[in-house]
Formats: sequence, C-alpha cells, structure tokens
Amino acid sequence: MAGDSTPKGGWHSGRFAHTFAAIDLGTNNCRLLVARASVDGYEVIDAYSRPVRLGEGVALNGTLCGDAIERTLNALSICAAKIGRNGVTRARHIATEACRRACNGEDFLALVKDRTGLCLEVIPPAEEARLALASCENLLDPEIPFGLLIDIGGGSTEVSWIGVSRRPDRHGGVATELLDMTSVPWGVVTLTESCVKSQPREQPVTRACYDDMVERIRGDLRPFCAKHGIGHAIARGEVQMIGASGTVTTVSAHHLGLKRYNRTIVDGSRIGRDSILRICDELSLMSVLELTGLPCIGNDRADLALAGGAILEAVCRQWHAPMVRVADRGLREGVLMDLMRQADREADPFCRPGA
Repeated sequence: MAGDSTPKGGWHSGRFAHTFAAIDLGTNNCRLLVARASVDGYEVIDAYSRPVRLGEGVALNGTLCGDAIERTLNALSICAAKIGRNGVTRARHIATEACRRACNGEDFLALVKDRTGLCLEVIPPAEEARLALASCENLLDPEIPFGLLIDIGGGSTEVSWIGVSRRPDRHGGVATELLDMTSVPWGVVTLTESCVKSQPREQPVTRACYDDMVERIRGDLRPFCAKHGIGHAIARGEVQMIGASGTVTTVSAHHLGLKRYNRTIVDGSRIGRDSILRICDELSLMSVLELTGLPCIGNDRADLALAGGAILEAVCRQWHAPMVRVADRGLREGVLMDLMRQADREADPFCRPGA
C-alpha cells in the first residue's frame, strides 16, 4: 500500500516529501494513524481505532477464532481504504501479542494481505518497548536519570527501564537509552479471560479474586525490579514513571472528572500514586454493569477495566514512584517517528550509500 515519492529539496525533501501511515494491531484494538510532517512533529490527517478483540480466546486455546478474525479483517479493510484515499507514500504496519501467541497467526496475516493488501509485521516485545519509548520520549524529565515506562496491552504488559539524560540538540532536550525491558505475559484481555471471564456482569468479583490478579502481576515484576535495583533508585528520587495505555488514560480521565474523554487534557497529565491506588480500589468493588455507567469507561472498556486496574495497581504497589506521567500515545506514534527519521536519512546526501 505504500509507494514512494522523489524528494524535491527544501521543504519538499525528507519527511516533508511524504504522507505516512502506521497500523498497530494489538490483542484488543486495531489503530491507524495517517500523518504529515510539521515543524514541531507531525499533523494527523486521518485516524481510526476500533476494539476488535483479536486475541479473544487465545489465552485459553492458543488460536485466533473466526469471529475475531472477521472483526479484525473488517477494521483493516477500513484502514486500507483510508491509506489509499490519503495517498500514503511511507507506511509500516505492526502486530503484537495476539499474533505472536496464536498458532494460526501467520495464516491470519496471509489472509489479511489477500483481503486488504496490507502487509503486517509481527514484532517482538523488545521492539514494542523501543517504539513505545520513541513515542513518549519528550514526556521525560532530563534532570531525572532513570525512567520506568509501563505499557499495559491486551495480551501482555511491557515494562521498560530507561536511562535519561539531557541533549540540547534534540527536540525536548532529552536523550534516552533503553537499558532493559521485560514483557509480562498478562494484559487486559488475557487476564480477564483467565480470571473473571465467567463472572456475571451484575456481580463484583471477590476481593480474593482481585488480589490474586494483582499478586500474579507483581510476581512477574519482582525479578526485574531486583535485577536493576529499581526500588532503591525510586527511594533515592532517581526514577520517573510513565504510563502508556488505555488503562492509565482512563484512570487519569476519571481522576480529572472528565464527562467525555479529551486527549488534549489527558496526554501529558500527571496523577499521584495515592490517587491511582484509590481509584483502582474503588473500581475493584464495582460490577461490569456498574462500570459501564462511568464516564470514559462505558461499554467499550467496562469488560476489561477490572483487569486493567489490577495490573496498574500491581505496578504501583511494586514501585512506589510518587507520580505517574500519563501518555495517550503508543506504538503508532513511535512508528511514525521512525518513518520520518528514515525519510530524512535517505534525503541527506551525507547518509546515502556510497556518499
């Protein structure tokens, strides 16, 4: 779906010569961004997001099911149409945990190419972490030497340990190094299916069930924490935490009292650890039916909100960072940043092969 264009020089060279697109096909959502470069980043000219639940049942039976495949194919067909309509010249489309885990993942991607013309690339957890960091880099404070980036997905949760320093010649003045990452094999879909799938919608889960979900996640975080001495670094005031996921943005919107979700208010906001734990505790006492009535949760998020809250609570109980910076951005934005930098390199005569 991505063609090429000939750079013309000046404002028509490098990133400014192209229209970019990025698809992030996750366990729960299918997301598209179409953008053009601007002086201070990029301008989104088209976007699409739909909760397709591609990973429905994968945690239990190891395969993508027919209904989930059809929902996803329909969503990707819409994405393909938008990409064609906007004359995209550079694109990268990625798939994550559901396609990594499912035994029929490769067959599904072949079907996607046949039905939509889109070529999706299954990326490993380490690449997820790198792209998430690329999208969130300018939210980091260069005066705090380390960062923890928490990305709660549908099928897994990625935690990145980041070195942070000041770099005046870079946008935002921040330079980062991905020191290490871990992928916890639980996300909002897989944890829901494993622990609360049979729970009646009108009945809250028991405290024992909820505490078990929290402890399951903490058990996977402890070795990573010990390996890098993260708890001690937090106690010294050397760590900043960023949360990049629908769970974190929803909790932030709830904390801000928004009646309708507003990305411009949520992205880049801050929420204290104590507030996160209080909100997660409040949500843990509610049934799915009650959660649907809360602003910024509704029907689309209610089924998965409890598991998301349990994962976020586990993170905050494991790491006592006093504040979390909220990022309503993720893999799509990281892909766009990559594509623009690549276009700049290709247009630079000093970076061309043989130059």
